[in-house]
Amino acid sequence: MATSMMAGRGPTGGRATELRGQRVSFVSATVVRAERPTSAKPGDTAIVLADGTIEGFVGGACAESSVRAQALFCLADGESVLLRIVPDGVDAESGGDPLGVRTVANPCLSGGTLEIFLEPMVPPALVYTIGSSPIALALRRGAGSFGFDLRLVDELPDPLPSDTAAVVVASHGRGEEAALAAALSADVPYVGLVASRRRGAAVLDTLQSAHGFCGGHTGRIHTPAGLDLGAETPEEVALSILAQIVAERPRPVRAAGDQGSTAEAGATTGATTEEHQRSGAATAVDPVCGMTVAAVPASLQVEHNGETVYFCGPGCVQAFTANPDHYQSSN
Repeated sequence: MATSMMAGRGPTGGRATELRGQRVSFVSATVVRAERPTSAKPGDTAIVLADGTIEGFVGGACAESSVRAQALFCLADGESVLLRIVPDGVDAESGGDPLGVRTVANPCLSGGTLEIFLEPMVPPALVYTIGSSPIALALRRGAGSFGFDLRLVDELPDPLPSDTAAVVVASHGRGEEAALAAALSADVPYVGLVASRRRGAAVLDTLQSAHGFCGGHTGRIHTPAGLDLGAETPEEVALSILAQIVAERPRPVRAAGDQGSTAEAGATTGATTEEHQRSGAATAVDPVCGMTVAAVPASLQVEHNGETVYFCGPGCVQAFTANPDHYQSSN
């Protein structure tokens, strides 16, 4: 079901639509509860881009820093979360957070508790299919049901978009080698060739002998493409190919038992170091207040002794620049 943004101070649905059309990943942040005193109000919204840029309003600088760090973790993890930002010293619920809720203690937060729903918006997997054969047409008809953005083309674009998830060659001998070579060179996660086992093996041999690919490269090509479901009709073959793409799609790595919540939430200043390492979200610690912040260009930062130091808000920047040796010696 499509998600519409609540009315409030922040980006409109038009901006979200624009980003989706450009295949840009982002996180939709919506304030759902705000305790006074706080500058944010229920219904305020923002968009958090992958570089940490925040468009809209979901609170002051310190709350915004918490939202940035958690949104980037959320984007990398692919899971929605209800973020509770509490002032330092406020006890969180005993026993940790329930599933889908993450509580962070913000040592700089001067207002009341904020609850902000973070929802990652990731473009559908981009799949290029070469050819206009019955199987290619069946793939186009069925792709939407699997959540794919499938584009039926005669030849691949040059260069291939970096987020291409799969290339399926179903042209029955027309331009097969060039398309497969381009997909392998671009390191596309899934490459499939619709062909019999005999003809598929011959195409792979040609890729090695005429195009210089080694067996390790051509071994990545699925031919015959698709899971072995005993498929006979074009629709059944298309189903087997789409299912194989789903089965082999790279997914975020989560530790056993990790359900996205943060243990001992009352003492937490952000997602744990382990969580951020798994998500790939870069973080740093504000040397003034000890808060975990996103180590991205959009965060407040200062260059000191050849290193970049990140901060949650202007107050911490001012304190550090006034006496950097004090904070470096205490960390």
